[in-house]
Amino acid sequence: YFYTCAAGGVFACGLTHFLMTPVDMLKCRMQVTKGMYSGVFDGFKKVASAEGIRGLYLGGTPTLIGYSLQGMGKYGFYDYFKYLFAKLAGEENAAKYKTTLYLSASASAEFIADTMLCPMEALKVKMQTSTTPFASSFLGGVRKINAAEGINGFYKGLAPLWMRQIPYTMVKFATFEKTVEAIYKHLLSKPKEQYSKVQQLGVTAAAGYFAGIFCAIVSHPADTLVSKLNNVAKAEGESTGTVAMRILKDLGFAGVWAGLGPRIFMIGTLTALQWLIYDSFKVYTGLPTTGGAAPVAKKNE
Repeated sequence: YFYTCAAGGVFACGLTHFLMTPVDMLKCRMQVTKGMYSGVFDGFKKVASAEGIRGLYLGGTPTLIGYSLQGMGKYGFYDYFKYLFAKLAGEENAAKYKTTLYLSASASAEFIADTMLCPMEALKVKMQTSTTPFASSFLGGVRKINAAEGINGFYKGLAPLWMRQIPYTMVKFATFEKTVEAIYKHLLSKPKEQYSKVQQLGVTAAAGYFAGIFCAIVSHPADTLVSKLNNVAKAEGESTGTVAMRILKDLGFAGVWAGLGPRIFMIGTLTALQWLIYDSFKVYTGLPTTGGAAPVAKKNE
């Protein structure tokens, strides 16, 4: 079961993030270089005119690899930790404290998933935001970071990534689960099991987009910090925390919210597609869609 969930996460996150690479690239550039584009459509027009379709998908390879790995960890470990924590809490407490269960399981899963994502995120941001081409190929970029900074170059953004992704994922999973419950309870007239799989997947997509809006807002300041951190050189002896504080001071309150508009569009669409792909994969393999029932452990397990 958990391997199937992990496989579904690979498809859900890897494919959707790769699809949204052009929006992500523009968002990162708007965060790193203020005033580079007047908006998303202006950015599309300028990049397409100067670099073509290839320019819009700059950083696509590390995006596909990194987010496939992250999706495997995020969805696979989420269902595992949800099962484990429900079993530890007992059936009654698992049903009583469902939201706490969703939050703790998603935070634990994302902590692991981000360690899998971080090296590719570092390369992606450098490729997308460097004023001159960072590397001519994916492997060339890996070698360049390793030669300049060693292993630290791939993981210096891990703490800000946790700051961005853990709250994001907690909101993503808990809001999705609670929205699915609310739709079946208040908007629809029958129990989940009495609807067709196609109808259940419609609920999945709607709940996913709603959750994505909240995800984008909650995690955006940390997302801006990750984009900037991967493009700022550290002074000798300067810690990552010190650099982060310097960046935040330079950005100011308004600066950390740069690029929020395209990110809401990107994350809302991403989250809806991810849940739709994930649940479709589960249905294809004979598993039920996510949400709509209390996550409880069996008494005799």
